[in-house]
Amino acid sequence: MKTEHASAQYLKDYKKPEFLVQNVVLTFYLDGENTKVINTTEYYRAEAGANKLVLNGEHQQLERVELDGRQLTASEYQITNETLTLTDLPEQFVLTTESLIDPVNNTALEGLYLSGGAYCTQCEAQGFRRITYFQDRPDVLGAFTTHIIADKSMYPHLLSNGNKVAEETLPSGLTKVTWVDPFKKPCYLFALVAGDFDVLQDSFNSRSGRNIQLELFVDKGNLGRAEHAMASLKAAMAWDEQRFSLEYDLDIYMIVAVDFFNMGAMENKGLNVFNSKCVLADRESATDADYLSIESIVGHEYFHNWTGNRVTCRDWFQLSLKEGLTVFRDQEFSMDLGSRAVNRIQQVRIMREHQFAEDASPMSHPIRPDAVIEMNNFYTVTVYDKGAEVIRMLHSILGEDKFQQGMALYFERFDGQAVTCDDFVDAMQDASGLDLSQFRLWYSQSGTPVVSVSSEYNQVAQTLTLTLQQMTHATFDQVDKAPLHIPVKIAFYYQDGQPAELTGGAEQVLNLTQAEQSFTFACKQPVYFSLLRDFSAPVKLNYQYSDAELSCLIPAETSDYAKWELMQNLYIKYLCQDVKGELTEYPVEIAQVLRALLADESLDKALLAEILTVPSFSSLLEYFEQVNPQKIIRARQSLQVYLVDQIGDSLYRVWQQATPTDYQYNASEIARRSLWGASLKLLAMANYADIGEQLGEFYQGADNMTDRLSILQAAGVSDKNVFKQLMDDFDQSWRGDSLVMDKWFALQAKQDTDEIFTNIEKLQSHPDFNWNNPNKVRALFGQFAMFNHAQFHRSDGRGYQLVSRAIEKLNAINPQVAARMITPLIQYHKLDLGRQTLIKSELQRLSALDGLSSDLYEKISKSLAS
Repeated sequence: MKTEHASAQYLKDYKKPEFLVQNVVLTFYLDGENTKVINTTEYYRAEAGANKLVLNGEHQQLERVELDGRQLTASEYQITNETLTLTDLPEQFVLTTESLIDPVNNTALEGLYLSGGAYCTQCEAQGFRRITYFQDRPDVLGAFTTHIIADKSMYPHLLSNGNKVAEETLPSGLTKVTWVDPFKKPCYLFALVAGDFDVLQDSFNSRSGRNIQLELFVDKGNLGRAEHAMASLKAAMAWDEQRFSLEYDLDIYMIVAVDFFNMGAMENKGLNVFNSKCVLADRESATDADYLSIESIVGHEYFHNWTGNRVTCRDWFQLSLKEGLTVFRDQEFSMDLGSRAVNRIQQVRIMREHQFAEDASPMSHPIRPDAVIEMNNFYTVTVYDKGAEVIRMLHSILGEDKFQQGMALYFERFDGQAVTCDDFVDAMQDASGLDLSQFRLWYSQSGTPVVSVSSEYNQVAQTLTLTLQQMTHATFDQVDKAPLHIPVKIAFYYQDGQPAELTGGAEQVLNLTQAEQSFTFACKQPVYFSLLRDFSAPVKLNYQYSDAELSCLIPAETSDYAKWELMQNLYIKYLCQDVKGELTEYPVEIAQVLRALLADESLDKALLAEILTVPSFSSLLEYFEQVNPQKIIRARQSLQVYLVDQIGDSLYRVWQQATPTDYQYNASEIARRSLWGASLKLLAMANYADIGEQLGEFYQGADNMTDRLSILQAAGVSDKNVFKQLMDDFDQSWRGDSLVMDKWFALQAKQDTDEIFTNIEKLQSHPDFNWNNPNKVRALFGQFAMFNHAQFHRSDGRGYQLVSRAIEKLNAINPQVAARMITPLIQYHKLDLGRQTLIKSELQRLSALDGLSSDLYEKISKSLAS
């Protein structure tokens, strides 16, 4: 029989909890398949007349229920597979439940489970109900005390939220450790970890003079890879004090790295649980990108202490309240510590390659959604990354000072509470004095607005008039769209490249608030203008720059981000012509501009590496209604070959100048390695100066993972035999090292070869592959679906079949991972009709599965109904 799935939940149906809690005392007897959990919670009636308490609980065996010390009979409560219900309750009472759970066989990695011999938890969004019976919703906050009872010889480290207050040896010989978290929190922030780890210890002196103990727990033997994460944590703590005046509040801050984890990391109060890949790094095993990612993610989870923990969400529809705001904060952290331009480019890529596609898919939703079936499906690029862009627009409109005043008011009003997105905007509005009524539409309206721009210069009046129009297409979830408040950053330049003198200055922000709006400037001569600088709003820009404009603006732009953006415009203009079959030849301007940029020694090398990278497949897909994906692939390859043909000598010179030296981890060396790798890949595609024949020598001489991976990527596009030899060497060198082998699986999965299906079949038998480990599944099948466009989008449908079979298997192992893996299949609407038919066939097959998870059901049903 097919699984019955829950119906949709709606934001409009939110009701306050009828009962709230004061103190929660949890006692865990850790014992593999029979872990006992005793939950003693103090409740009180919050709504007059309330007389029914419904607790969530799944995948556990209820042993007893006590009300104010009296054990209840089975007739005094009602229990289902998902709830425990009690009625006829007093104003205040103490409820005790005892349950048995099975962490060993919990492959869903929600609730309490075993990861590599260590117990750990993941409770967001609704994992706590797999641990004990409780109101598993974010607006029920309590003060938690946690007792952990276990064999300390097997589990020397018994950890939970808050501060450790006691440890004792019981008559049984087991150890009992007690943790108290003095700050009330929702159950999704609960954490427990028990295991045998290496521990990196440090401390941080806060601005008020408190000494905070820092502990980072890693698998045995990995201590040397933990230092960068610890340094990132201390940098984040200092930055949050300096930039946002926010200080940490407990006596200890702990991070635990585990191999089996559905997400990147989790901000549980005082005890963050991290995916190992987001913690462990050294020069031999991790790339510069890994180092920077760790810095960002460690910062993100730390920043949640205030934007998520101290002030949390009223309900899961408000998820962007904490996630969008905290992504903005971690972005600013990375931009303050590193290159603002390169960080911004990477942020914008996520929007254009993933979020815009989500807006155009059956899973389209506002950053504050209206309805959902499975809460795990809320964790989207729209909620996180578009949510951050909405905060960035707010920051742009208010300015740093007013924004900080708004943040201060937000914490003053709501510390210790569960609140809404409207509460946050109210604080910003009240602090700034600005009317943000129209701006609030960004929270409730889905879709990607298109801003069209036209201009007219009046030679007689010496005025420039810009007319901006905004339009948001109907999305799968909404038809009617209203005009939004869109800040459009713009810079004006004379045609000789000098900043223009005109009304309002050479750089300004145009606030587009109407469907159509004109702006007139006094201007003594014609000018060129650079639009949407710094990606000032998450919109698509409809403006056709001429080659003359781009040739002037790219070198003239004072914004490094804008240089990259304008170069992307130049690439995209001709790539789209090529895809449509309208290209006769590439213009000389592309080569001329690139030669000038390569010759500019003052240019940031990391920025130059980004400029040399042609627009991605996913970003180009957004420019077409329906298209054969192979045409995009061929167009990109054609442009890359053209670039080497036209500027190969300049590119080769720059590549030689960036030749690796002894490894150092600093901004200038990161930039140099980035440019060296980007140049090498382009040169290798055309085997310029027989560079492909030297890749083996380069590989043997590399002293860090960043360069090794660049060489392997170059070999992957130049010579299959060399690639295989180097990959065999890599396998022999790193087999057994879980995180490093993820890179190896990913490289294999992205190879454009007809042997890919045989290879992936063999790789599933590799000793380092494990279906229960989300990192491994993402490295092999996720990388194939997301980045091996040629093979995934084969006209015979074999790529779609491969991914759907993997999803079918994952449905029974880990529904969250399966649901995330299906994204490339449900975003099919821009593909040609033949491929759409092939994908729909696979989705229909999956929809008919017995035991289809709610995670998958929601996405598949919406996709097939579109």
